[in-house]
Amino acid sequence: MAPVTYTHTLLWLLFVRMSSICNGNIMDVETTGASERTARQDKLDHGGVAASHAMAKTDSGRMEKYKSIIKEVGSKYDIEPALIAGIISRESRAGNALHDGWGDFDKNRGAYNAWGLMQVDVNPSGGGHTARGGWNSEEHLCQGTEILIYFLKRIRNKFPDWNSEQQLKGAIAAYNTGDGRVHSYENVDERTTGKDYSNDVVARAQWYKTNGGF
Repeated sequence: MAPVTYTHTLLWLLFVRMSSICNGNIMDVETTGASERTARQDKLDHGGVAASHAMAKTDSGRMEKYKSIIKEVGSKYDIEPALIAGIISRESRAGNALHDGWGDFDKNRGAYNAWGLMQVDVNPSGGGHTARGGWNSEEHLCQGTEILIYFLKRIRNKFPDWNSEQQLKGAIAAYNTGDGRVHSYENVDERTTGKDYSNDVVARAQWYKTNGGF
């Protein structure tokens, strides 16, 4: 029985490795970083990858509180923890931009549109999700990551000729704007918030991968 168990272990490790490869390597995703508009949140006088890195670094102290659950969720879903951290940094500044767990107040609705660190869209006219778990809970991060994976599958079906890194970038854009508003790789952020969402998230994620211990 020992050889069978050993073989099963090797096959499982290979499966996990291949799953990660299939989901794309965040360090190999092309990025131009944040727009000048997004960078102005931190009073930066420039956009680009350097601006995204600066904002990720600003959030890193707060992000540290969530590192263990981010890693747990990343392992569970075969999504790089650094990417989850990048989304959290962009969406909620690691919780600093939230009001009692809520963000993106909609004056027309008189209510907040999004919940938690990953800003799950609860607007009936938007994502229409029912929020799960506390705003900074593992359950919430699971929900946000499941939404990302849903869009990754949609983008793979929509753009089968894209490579894994391109599909991952498309999924990140779709997390913000929906896959129906992603029309090409060249203009992947054309309909995203700030017209830079996936580029900014990727650059922040790369910083967390390299410098944040994710």
